[in-house]
Amino acid sequence: MQSLQAPSAVVMIRPHAFTSNPETQGDNAFQTLATHTATPSDAARAEHDKAVAQLRDAGVRVHVFDDHGDLDTPDSVFPNNWFSTHPGGHVAIYPMFVPSRRRERRADVIEVLKQEYRVQDVIDYSGLEQDKLALEGTGAMVLDHIGRVAYTVKSNRADPVLLERFCTHFNYEPIVFEAKDAEGRDVYHTNVLMGIGTNYALICLDMITDLERRATVKARLEESGRTVIDLSHEQIAEFAGNAIELSGRDGLVLALSSRALAALTPKQITTIEASATPLPLSVPTIETAGGSVRCMIAGIHLSRR
Repeated sequence: MQSLQAPSAVVMIRPHAFTSNPETQGDNAFQTLATHTATPSDAARAEHDKAVAQLRDAGVRVHVFDDHGDLDTPDSVFPNNWFSTHPGGHVAIYPMFVPSRRRERRADVIEVLKQEYRVQDVIDYSGLEQDKLALEGTGAMVLDHIGRVAYTVKSNRADPVLLERFCTHFNYEPIVFEAKDAEGRDVYHTNVLMGIGTNYALICLDMITDLERRATVKARLEESGRTVIDLSHEQIAEFAGNAIELSGRDGLVLALSSRALAALTPKQITTIEASATPLPLSVPTIETAGGSVRCMIAGIHLSRR
């Protein structure tokens, strides 16, 4: 089964100089310190390589690019923030909030996409960093590719003017809301609290602070025909919302971390399994940087040449 929501090919970045980025700790409450005996880079690279192997075993096409750390890019393992791809041959390149993340953008990744897939145009918003604007890709926006909705948490990683510009260019409707964690801290990226599959959506509705807006988001997800799997604050803290549905060899799979899957209830898993097979990936070191499996995967919504 192929789904517009679930790409069958992805880009992933193999880290050689991974660490929890001090530049992003100010607004990323999910960041922690690694507690592994191996160096963080070695452990993160091993986790990445195993994840790639599991995705390929499931029939997902994975394009891997090494980052040797020459440009001091500790978060490069999370490429979904600096570019996205869209049906019809469209690619977007995004402005990032902190300087170290701006150095993650790579021309070679875009060139491979042009060689392997049909790319009609590349819209590059990154020059707007000079105006202190940021829109961090599919971290800042969770995109419903079928219903053409861009769900977006208000944050310094998602400038409202730039969001409107993106939605105009790429034909999405923005639905913006404020969200806070259990401690009252602002959520920095939308994709830590929600993920959208073909037939279901994972989301912590309690994080949406405005009750009317919360009801609107829930209604829009249900109107799209999806079953809403309402996650708890505790499940979000285990990265249960940071998941991505992909098209594999034998049908749809939901890529998420082992930690995230363990946090889901049997009923929630049964709802997912009605249309997709959970694919747990063990990435505990990478999660210390404040992101999980969804952040590691940039989906390719382009046609093969």
